[in-house]
Amino acid sequence: MGGVIVTNPPKADAEAVEAIGRYGVATVHEAMGRTGLLGTRLRPVQQDTRIVGTAVTVLSWPGDNLMIHAAVEQCGEGDILVVTTTSPSTDGMFGELFATALRRRGVRGLVIDAGIRDTAELRAMDFPAWAAAVSAQGTVKATGGSVNVPVVIGGEIVRPGDVILADDDGVVVVPRERARRTAEASEARERKEAASRAAFRDGQLGLDRYGLRETLVRLGVTYRSYEEYADEGADS
Repeated sequence: MGGVIVTNPPKADAEAVEAIGRYGVATVHEAMGRTGLLGTRLRPVQQDTRIVGTAVTVLSWPGDNLMIHAAVEQCGEGDILVVTTTSPSTDGMFGELFATALRRRGVRGLVIDAGIRDTAELRAMDFPAWAAAVSAQGTVKATGGSVNVPVVIGGEIVRPGDVILADDDGVVVVPRERARRTAEASEARERKEAASRAAFRDGQLGLDRYGLRETLVRLGVTYRSYEEYADEGADS
């Protein structure tokens, strides 16, 4: 298997990246029209951590981490390494030694649609990671792949330089051209949610705030007292 290592791909605007990092994955996902989530397989190996950065992508052969070694050279300050494989894999392709090398280069974390190991060590060194599996299974370094090419995770395309945001809720990708618009839309959604939060604290119901009583009527949902409902059940 051949491959390609692409150097110096374009990246999302740095200010927009940091702006997106002020919001949670759920907020950004909703602000983009409920798109961008990299599926439900990717889970954090730590808690209460949020990272944002620009993607350096890796396409590897399953059970082979050669191209992760190649990708380290392409990583820099503010990047997040995003790894997937040509077919499903749960082997432990990434661990403490990789994290040590990436930390030295200013990388903010890892997203891998495969296995990870040394999770206790990663937590101890505060290197955030999201993975599809945790496995001590070792790998080889024998097959070519690619770095900084578009990859697909959870049905979403991730290109080098796109924005990656990850927290306890999962991982979302923001196309680099949409970074600034998404930051603005996320801010607007955050303001809207803050207003709703205050209203709920004051006792307002979502049924009224969002006009959902009319929706219930339109859908034919009716109210019955317990006695009425019990009588109707007895008659049926």
